[in-house]
Amino acid sequence: MNKIVIAVPEEAEGARLDKFLAESIDYLTRSALQKIIASGGVFVGEKEAAKSRILKAGEDVFVTVPDAVALDVEAQDIPLDIYYEDDDLLVVYKPKGMVVHPAPGNHDGTLVNALLWHCGGSLSGINGVLRPGIVHRIDKDTSGLLLVAKNDFAHISLAAQIKEHSLNRIYQAIVYGGNLPDEGDIDAPIGRSRKDRKKMAVIDDGRSAQTHYSVVKRYRGFTHVQCKLRTGRTHQIRVHMAYIGHPVAGDPVYGPGNVITQLHGQCLHAGTIGFVHPRSGEYMEFTAPLPEYFTAFESKLEEL
Repeated sequence: MNKIVIAVPEEAEGARLDKFLAESIDYLTRSALQKIIASGGVFVGEKEAAKSRILKAGEDVFVTVPDAVALDVEAQDIPLDIYYEDDDLLVVYKPKGMVVHPAPGNHDGTLVNALLWHCGGSLSGINGVLRPGIVHRIDKDTSGLLLVAKNDFAHISLAAQIKEHSLNRIYQAIVYGGNLPDEGDIDAPIGRSRKDRKKMAVIDDGRSAQTHYSVVKRYRGFTHVQCKLRTGRTHQIRVHMAYIGHPVAGDPVYGPGNVITQLHGQCLHAGTIGFVHPRSGEYMEFTAPLPEYFTAFESKLEEL
């Protein structure tokens, strides 16, 4: 068991307990915190607290984080394309079509299955489960680099960099339309769509989301853009580009109904990731070249 004590500052006066904890403990997911609260693991003063408890400045919040348990997922000997690895972390390339986490319908063949085999006993226990510490995600049909923590020390440090928006994440995408400005900033909050709960959307009460884009090359009816994430919301680039009228080519969710099937999903590549190493303090950056599906599509656009 790990016990945490957090004093409620004046600026948090009137905040809900669950929202306060989500902002104060950045290495636990919201779902993990909800489970701890529901199981009676959070007290305000000497009283067990519900997630909706309104906090007062000066109160002490006590959180008991249970010991991590083993992840009930099979380790599988799946080849990995590793760009960097040491005792604390690794940078790995995820190809288009590979799922990151096991889920209903995808119990094996995922990146987590492969990492469990590769990492052996070097796992993060953050969020209550011993697993590879995947501190950020990319969608199944997005290719690119992922940063994985191999212990709690690295996981906490890297999660803090994400919260502080200091992790450098640059994507390459082909989007519809050839008339975008040379560069632009999209500052539009993202949350669960009210029309379709399986989708994300720009909504007034969503979480803050910022994307900077710049044009790399223009084609007839399409544009190659580079997108730099300043936040990391679910489907952020896909939602933001669709919001400004330039959805990602091949996107079956946020793009036009006539999907470009040859792309087998969105033409989106998480090409560059940069971070400060948790132990050495050194800034490190890695770039994966454009994959074959991306360059093949560009070649076809050249012919238009």
